[in-house]
Amino acid sequence: MTSSRTSTRHRSRRRQRTVALSLGLGGVLTAGAALLGVSFAATTPPAQPNANCSLTVPADPLSAQGLATPYTLTATNAAQGPCHESNPDQSAFVQATVLDPATGALSVYNPLVIDKGTTPAIAPVLPTLPANAVVGIWFGYNGNTLSLRGQTSAAKCVGGTPNGQAFGQFAYCNAPAFFAAANTALGAGKLTIPPLGTGRDGRTCPTTRDFGLVDQDQSDNVTAEYLATGKGRTAQKTAKNSATLGGGRRMRNTTALLNGSDNLLLVDFVDPALGCTPWTAPDLADPGSKVTSLALDELQAAKFQTAPIALVPLNDPMVAENNRQSVRKANLYRSGVDQPPISATANGDPKAYCTNLAAVGRQRIALDQPFTVKVASPAAGVNLFDFLTQRLAGSLTSLGCQQAPPTPSASATPSATATPSASATPTPTASATPTASGTPSAKPSATATPSATGTPSTTALPTRPGTTATPTITPTIPVPSTAPPACCGQ
Repeated sequence: MTSSRTSTRHRSRRRQRTVALSLGLGGVLTAGAALLGVSFAATTPPAQPNANCSLTVPADPLSAQGLATPYTLTATNAAQGPCHESNPDQSAFVQATVLDPATGALSVYNPLVIDKGTTPAIAPVLPTLPANAVVGIWFGYNGNTLSLRGQTSAAKCVGGTPNGQAFGQFAYCNAPAFFAAANTALGAGKLTIPPLGTGRDGRTCPTTRDFGLVDQDQSDNVTAEYLATGKGRTAQKTAKNSATLGGGRRMRNTTALLNGSDNLLLVDFVDPALGCTPWTAPDLADPGSKVTSLALDELQAAKFQTAPIALVPLNDPMVAENNRQSVRKANLYRSGVDQPPISATANGDPKAYCTNLAAVGRQRIALDQPFTVKVASPAAGVNLFDFLTQRLAGSLTSLGCQQAPPTPSASATPSATATPSASATPTPTASATPTASGTPSAKPSATATPSATGTPSTTALPTRPGTTATPTITPTIPVPSTAPPACCGQ
């Protein structure tokens, strides 16, 4: 996603989530505020779809041919029902970032996901990779637990603790090697990371490690997007494919699939509200286009985020193992997003994380209120200020941090003239000691009605039935009564 995207476009795509998002939400979010972690669907999903699906990693996944080979989605346990990429509660996403070690140049490629037994609506573009390219791959998911099958060893894929539990909605392949090569190029002066810039609030623009942006499970999911036809077949989201699928009589029912995350909240909502510009790189599938990626966000955050720096804490539900804190699992997760391992200086202390999230997060949200209260959020009828306030409270709840309930602004309408009440300052506070282990959250869902031109048009679902509504939360990190799910075929 480039900085030229308008907030209107993203409002229409993300406002319809109806449960809780990958932005971490605990039980205090309203149904409407729980958006951003799912996609648009080309088909109507069942009432209770199978939340645990698997992706089959193709042969030689780090090569050009491997990147262009679709990943296939299937049910992890067929007895729980089928999995379909066009189902908003089951969509999985793959995103690669490529480094040219000779020049330090970065590029992005989003491998396609299709249902097992189907073919792409349009064949993926075969990317041209530089000599000795270093490729990292990251995964996002809109359900509960995504498992990896296939050629996982060849690509050094990690989806959780080996022979233990999965992270949940996140996995990666070859990420540590990618970040090592990128940091080497940075040190050699070959790679230049653009500065963050200054926002309208007079502060440095936020990153994915800013306590003013993060939630209970930071640095998860990706910014990849796909297209889906009315029959559930998928294609890479490129200008050419959009024109082809949107212009033909047989494929006018085309919708966009996307994976919500802190990243999408940052680049599609917070950055535009503050006048900030996200870092983008050339899209190898779409000549002339530049897009964001998780890897770009993490590299920029690693270089420019100042203290206090938000790093994956031990009470993050995605690094829980059998509902207990796990240093090993936290280190596996951190290594996939260019974060230092647990140490004396980066110890993942839940107390410190709770305190910083409540204090620093609250301060930044309050500071940015004049800008965020005027614009839309991922939730229909909720301005960005209220959304961030509710999300902060939900994250503190899920992390087990003691807190006071948030006070939303008087206006929930995302209009340019929205005026908050005098009590609109967010008020969540946290004690130094988490009260319980974090309660994971689930992804919300959305549907979209395609227009006759092929451009997704949405019909907002009832997203805010009441300011005290509490969504039903399904654990992201399951705690099974028997053996935990295998993380990734390791």
